[in-house]
Amino acid sequence: MMGTSLMKHKYIQILMVSVGTAVAGEFKINPFNGDIFRIGLGSSAFLLFLLLMRHLPYITTGIATGVFVLLFRTSLDLVAGEGMDISQIMGRHCSAMVYYIVFASGMALIKTRLDTFHPLVLGGVAAAIDLVSNEMELLTRLVVLGTPSFHLNEWTFLMAIAMLRTYFTTGIYSSISVSQMRIVQKEQKRRIEQMLGFGSGLYGEVFYLKKSIDTLENVTLNSYDLYRSLKDEGHQPQSRQVLDITQQIHEVKKDSQRILAGLVKLVDREVTGDMPLSGILLFTVKSNTKYAEMLGKQIVFHYQITSDYTTANYIPLLTLLNNLTANAVEAIKEKGTVSLDVYEKGDLTVFTVTDSGQGVKDRDRELLFEPGFTTKFDDEGVAATGIGLSHVRDIVEVFQGEVTVGTAPYTGGALFQILIPTVMLRKEE
Repeated sequence: MMGTSLMKHKYIQILMVSVGTAVAGEFKINPFNGDIFRIGLGSSAFLLFLLLMRHLPYITTGIATGVFVLLFRTSLDLVAGEGMDISQIMGRHCSAMVYYIVFASGMALIKTRLDTFHPLVLGGVAAAIDLVSNEMELLTRLVVLGTPSFHLNEWTFLMAIAMLRTYFTTGIYSSISVSQMRIVQKEQKRRIEQMLGFGSGLYGEVFYLKKSIDTLENVTLNSYDLYRSLKDEGHQPQSRQVLDITQQIHEVKKDSQRILAGLVKLVDREVTGDMPLSGILLFTVKSNTKYAEMLGKQIVFHYQITSDYTTANYIPLLTLLNNLTANAVEAIKEKGTVSLDVYEKGDLTVFTVTDSGQGVKDRDRELLFEPGFTTKFDDEGVAATGIGLSHVRDIVEVFQGEVTVGTAPYTGGALFQILIPTVMLRKEE
């Protein structure tokens, strides 16, 4: 059923090509005396159709177009009533049918190589096919109508016309192709940004799930030790209850491990490759610009990078910088600035995020990276979870680095600085 529908759709497209070519062919010039041979836009339109609709069978399309052009022009002459019978009129226009069949056959020979041709080469090859098709058209006129041979200057004119219209058409095709490529690249860029945002968030969830599994493992061991102690001391009811709890914790741990395995596979499939530090910085700025707009804040972002290298660990870095930058956006009331800087200091790569908010009070700095500590409350007085900065600290520790907080120069806001050994990030060339 689907195959029949596709075939029907293909026939409709062939009909559209035939109609479009026939109509375009009525916009014409006559390079020679009388109406024996005419050059119209039909050739250019037909070439453009073939280049843009490569899924169509070229020879079938050429035959269909040639027959339709013959019938179309015959019908127009019959309506015009020029005093000729139908056989004379069809004989007059059958050479046009030959042109489109020969042209389509020539294009079919190079169809599989169209993408390998440079636009200038494609224009030249198409011009050669056009010239051969014109010669076959003229030969058909000579056989059917007895048209006399053309002079050398007229053949030269035909060659010039062939070059002109094929290069004009391939130029239009190239422009359309470039526009389509830009649209595709824009869509790919949007999807990559979505993937990076997804990967950054997923990395954080995987990171904490791993920590939870480690915690569950320790709780399981401690619970089992408690069960054995109670059993040895003769507390049978209590020991049995502790054993049940231990088993339940163990089941939760196994379920968490299965979930973790699925998430890790998802991360590996969706988030692969490398990224330069400059790309990480640009993505962080772009995503948090949108975040600031969503919050209704007017924030100007500045960024500077004096050391740029490729890293395979861009997802954890995105997680770190997104977290700190989002905190900076939230710390600013209505208007302000956020600055991101990346540079190397000795064997360390330094990431800094500063803002023009209220800054961090001295009494809060020691507790700032502890889970559950927060200074953020919503309009109803409900506190935030307070795990964001502890998350940052834990990821930094995985890379054997450190994170510090201070006061931003000039703005008086917060300054967060991450120092990570460059060897932990830089990808070897």
